[in-house]
Amino acid sequence: MANTIKDQSEILKKMGIAKLNPMQEEACNIISSTSNVVLLSPTGTGKTLAFLLPIIEMLDMNSPEVQALILVPSRELAIQIEQVIREMGTGYKTNAVYGGRPFSKDKIELKHEPAILIGTPGRVSDHLRRETFSVEGIKTLVLDEFDKSLEVGFEEQMTEIIQALPNIEKRILTSATQQIVIPRFVGLEDPAHINYLNGKKESQLQIKTINSNSKDKLESLKEVLDHIGNKPGIVFCNFRDSIQRVSDFLHQNQISHGCFHGGMEQQDRERSLIKFRNGTHNIIVATDLAARGLDIPELNFIIHYQLPLKEEEFTHRNGRTARMNASGNAYVIKWVKEDLPSFIKMDELKDLKSRETPKNTLWETIFVSGGRKDKISKGDIAGLFFKQGKLEKDELGAIELKQDCCFVSVPAKKVQSLIASLNNTKLKNKKVRVRLI
Repeated sequence: MANTIKDQSEILKKMGIAKLNPMQEEACNIISSTSNVVLLSPTGTGKTLAFLLPIIEMLDMNSPEVQALILVPSRELAIQIEQVIREMGTGYKTNAVYGGRPFSKDKIELKHEPAILIGTPGRVSDHLRRETFSVEGIKTLVLDEFDKSLEVGFEEQMTEIIQALPNIEKRILTSATQQIVIPRFVGLEDPAHINYLNGKKESQLQIKTINSNSKDKLESLKEVLDHIGNKPGIVFCNFRDSIQRVSDFLHQNQISHGCFHGGMEQQDRERSLIKFRNGTHNIIVATDLAARGLDIPELNFIIHYQLPLKEEEFTHRNGRTARMNASGNAYVIKWVKEDLPSFIKMDELKDLKSRETPKNTLWETIFVSGGRKDKISKGDIAGLFFKQGKLEKDELGAIELKQDCCFVSVPAKKVQSLIASLNNTKLKNKKVRVRLI
């Protein structure tokens, strides 16, 4: 643990945040003074920071044990929260554990117990059974995107985990859904409710329908993408095989994109998001797994290629755009013989004028086999690409630094020369491999 623990003003300054929004201010005050809290707020409004700030203030810098446990429904959300805490520069050790990576890697990281542990219920319950960390010091429990954890079948593991925590003093549940039923096993007695789900966000969102004469809707999808042009967005499908069909169609039309669904390997899912964040891809074709809890930038649009089956899915998909005070568009592609669900009420977009077919972006993503554990910083990476790679300042895109590797977006036309000049070179006394992903 670092010797210096930052206070809230220092944390916000480090993150470049001038002021908390009203929801965050209210959440910080209530969480600090209340044992049980339910926080309801739309996707993208900053719930993570809202519960992290008061939790960090309550931590004991002299405790060698885990003090706060954050349970999340997906690997991506675990990684995202871990990254937020690192960006906060709190001075407290934090680790995320989740399926899809070696258990042995978890054990090594947990040998020196973190103050904050984030994890999916399945992996955390596995750790509890193997007693890889102490539960005695855990006083704060956060169930983030709680309804989603129930929806994907984590009730048994969450019950097991909560029953194994003897000293919980504070419980915090978060959700982006209004209708949540809290089971008794959570132990949430007389909670304070913070509800920001009825804000003005919907007024910023325009929802439009496109009638498709073809049942498979692929040509209509291309029409919509041509209308939108080169802007970032998500195409939502209900099933993995639908994603493959859409992806094959987009490849045939030379439209650059990534894919995201639960059947992909964890590494492939992470890299798809990295390429989306850094501009290598403007489009992701995804299931509802991408509807919330992902660290992705503000989107210009989302497309319902397949109609959502439930109102909650429709709400969460739409919540990926028009976030906070921004505007955004949701397009519903409807086969002419298909009935709209009762919860979709909107005007038809009759004049769908083409602008330009989305093109492959001018960026690619390069992998570098060195990260934080090798004492490598973003500045070191930038220096390598500027000096040895001979890039100009405006040619270096986003740098995402991980524990054991780094991802850098660069101009597509410079990829081969960069790999030739940088692969197998030394960076901070480590020989690094450099390749295209």
